[in-house]
Amino acid sequence: MASWYERTILPKLLGCACGSSPIMRQRAKVVPRAEGRVLELGIGMGLNLAYYDPAKVSAVVGVDPAAALRAAALAAPRDERLTVQVEDGDAEALPFEAASFDTVVCTFTLCSVCTPAAALAEARRVLKPAGRFLFCEHGLAPDPGVARWQRRIEPLWKRIAGGCHLTRPVGSAIEAAGFSLTDRETMYVPKTPKIAAWNEWGSATVR
Repeated sequence: MASWYERTILPKLLGCACGSSPIMRQRAKVVPRAEGRVLELGIGMGLNLAYYDPAKVSAVVGVDPAAALRAAALAAPRDERLTVQVEDGDAEALPFEAASFDTVVCTFTLCSVCTPAAALAEARRVLKPAGRFLFCEHGLAPDPGVARWQRRIEPLWKRIAGGCHLTRPVGSAIEAAGFSLTDRETMYVPKTPKIAAWNEWGSATVR
């Protein structure tokens, strides 16, 4: 049972943080690249839906374990031609057959799942052999000084930010899950607290 904070305060907090202009610009670098039948891990409030190209995407299927976020996703702005389905589900145990999606989209999700390795293994399982994994995630900064602050703040951060972790690696975790990175870019997102600003985005294919 979700707490009062999780039902009322957390969605507003996530909306402000994950829907800020700098973060939305990062989403726009990745999501339009999706093609075919798309699975979005942790669809959340549906902030990515406005960026899908209905000329390239046959359907978007989103999963999220939070009822309040799923309801927000269903009401989120998107092209009226886009077919969207939102389901209750965990990224670590997807209710879909193997090799059933052309693209898996994962944006600002690996930071908050319980087991990133399991979520990535599931993404790999449901992707078609020629499919693509598109990602845009924040994580462990390469600068030792920033990383030290991330480790100090993370215990409190997780409590107020819905289980969000600051120190999880991104690119190396994707590779360890059996993907080959086809392209990856990195930077500190501007106008964002540096402890949460390190961003990695790009695409990967199944090895």
